Amino acid sequence: MAELLTVDDPDDPRLSDYTDLTDVELRRRREPAEGLFIAEGEKVIRRARNAGYEMRSMMLTAKWFDVMRDVIDEERAPVYAVTPELAERVTGYHVHRGALAAMRRRPLPAVDTLLAPVTGDVRRVAVFEDIVDHANLGAAFRNAAALGVDAVLLTPRCADPLYRRAVKVSMGSVFHVPWTRLESWPDDLALLGAAGFTTAALCLSDRSITLDALVARAHEKLALIFGTEGDGLTAQALAAADAHVRIPMDAGVDSLNVAAASAVAFYATRVTRP
Repeated sequence: MAELLTVDDPDDPRLSDYTDLTDVELRRRREPAEGLFIAEGEKVIRRARNAGYEMRSMMLTAKWFDVMRDVIDEERAPVYAVTPELAERVTGYHVHRGALAAMRRRPLPAVDTLLAPVTGDVRRVAVFEDIVDHANLGAAFRNAAALGVDAVLLTPRCADPLYRRAVKVSMGSVFHVPWTRLESWPDDLALLGAAGFTTAALCLSDRSITLDALVARAHEKLALIFGTEGDGLTAQALAAADAHVRIPMDAGVDSLNVAAASAVAFYATRVTRP
């Protein structure tokens, strides 16, 4: 059982995991290096714990003591009780949800382990190239979880799925969809081919087929590749993909936000499972 520890000094080193949460560049460097991430809000904290992530500590305002009582009683990690004013001074913003937890990251699996797990059947994979907006990445993870994507692969320059905003937008879905980061892009697309996947790049190109046409081909294993906001997929990724695919649109609209496009593509190519 964790003990509620009252902290009234914003410079208390015990709160160091929570300092300057609004400094995106600082947190992007610091959190992976220190093996931590921040879960914000009751539901996200519970989902992180249920997914097996270990808690380093929790910081709560009084409003959340009773709500989180079962977690407090089950945890051995320290739980820091703070005022809303102190929480704001430490984090740099008004923590209206009033509950934050510092969680330990887990080592990322190898790509071949993710594509050919000991148990399970991986047939639909999403690949995100250089998605730098944390909200878009979080929304895409939520789509992947909701629409039956078995695994997610990220290029080296992609945003961090465990960054606070990505976790928040995904509503904790990043904890439930297996994912890892590629080391060499787009060379690592060859790993998908070796595992039996057809790779389909979502793009507007002269050789693109419609999403309906892709679905009609009924690929047993399919990896859908999505490009960065604005510029789309790089020429190297397009050249390496087995197929180019477009989502037909009306009213002169040529493309969708990457998160919206992923939802459409995931739904259209979903696998019916017993």
